[in-house]
Amino acid sequence: MSDPFQPTRADKFTFGLWTVGNVGRDPFGEPTRPPLSAPHLVEKLAGLGAYGVNLHDNDLVPAGARAAERDRLVREFTQALADHGLAVPMATTNLFSDPAFKDGAFTSADARVRAYALQKTMLSMDLGHELGAQTYVFWGGREGTEVEASSKLLDALSWFRDSLNFLAEYSESQGYGYRFALEPKPNEPRGDLFFPTAGSMLGFIATLGRPERFGVNPEFAHETMAGLNFTHAVAQVIDAGKLFHIDLNDQKMGRFDQDLRFGAENLKAAFFLVKLLEDSGYDGPRHFDAHALRTEDEGGVWAFARGCMRTYLILKDKARQFHEDPDIQAALAAYRVEDEELAGLTRKFSPENAQTLKARTFDREMLGQRGPGLEQLDQLTAELLLGVRGGLSTRSRPGVEVTT
Repeated sequence: MSDPFQPTRADKFTFGLWTVGNVGRDPFGEPTRPPLSAPHLVEKLAGLGAYGVNLHDNDLVPAGARAAERDRLVREFTQALADHGLAVPMATTNLFSDPAFKDGAFTSADARVRAYALQKTMLSMDLGHELGAQTYVFWGGREGTEVEASSKLLDALSWFRDSLNFLAEYSESQGYGYRFALEPKPNEPRGDLFFPTAGSMLGFIATLGRPERFGVNPEFAHETMAGLNFTHAVAQVIDAGKLFHIDLNDQKMGRFDQDLRFGAENLKAAFFLVKLLEDSGYDGPRHFDAHALRTEDEGGVWAFARGCMRTYLILKDKARQFHEDPDIQAALAAYRVEDEELAGLTRKFSPENAQTLKARTFDREMLGQRGPGLEQLDQLTAELLLGVRGGLSTRSRPGVEVTT
């Protein structure tokens, strides 16, 4: 029997070179896996059914590499992409590893560091465009503070704004046409990072010179670290028309940034996230910004990558079952109380509507006594996820025989 959850290019699953290429180093231990070449990572991801691969500049070209070395690495990588049919939808810059960025890149109090960060980013944008990237992500890994006595908060926000405005103009002048996606995170590696949540990023984007070129790259682990509801954050970003990219992984609340396999910890949250993305019509890449556990060898790396994609597809099929389950749909219908007259009065202000509403008598006691049935709806959802409701997958996939 063919596997209905085998990914294909049409699913738009992507991984970063830094994800499947993670060597298992952590703050307390040395690497547990040998490094793998970029062409090898491309070949293996293609074999698993991935759509594309993303990169920081230094994932492919080490810092300080000579021009000849840079050209060779890019040429070999480009050939691997062509040989295996993978795209590079997104690129970004490493502005956090180099000691020069220890107190920030775009928000450093040292003007020389800010200028170097701009130079490094422009070169990375050149590389991304060369490889076909259309989205450019900014994660401010060192843009933050531990010491508020630095008194740089308002200046730092201004420096960050100036840098992004500069780079947006550079993109336009070069004809790159990048869409920029800003990635929030509450903390780590700095004690407090600027723009810790998706909502704070949305507010900042409105202050930029070309706000239409900027959106958000929310990450499951980052909002979860702070105890927030990631699905709510993504809904807000979608509502604003700013979901330019998304990072999928998993996380235990309150822990360090674990970057666990998608669905490894919070299956219910992962389900509602997948359902939201699919219901909203999001058509961008589903990027897995995660890595295999430090305990694993290379075989475990590919089990991790396969698992990320397979879990997404299984949850996508669960979302289909949710929409088709008659009991769930009946519970939803009972939960929502519609009133055409009131909808007409409340949809848009007019003096007449306001006066009519003010004169209306509502049965406040009845409204307070009504039970919306959320316990039953939640239980039905749990039973669906536990596999005791719904049928086998009927999703149609090119070249895949589906049995029901």
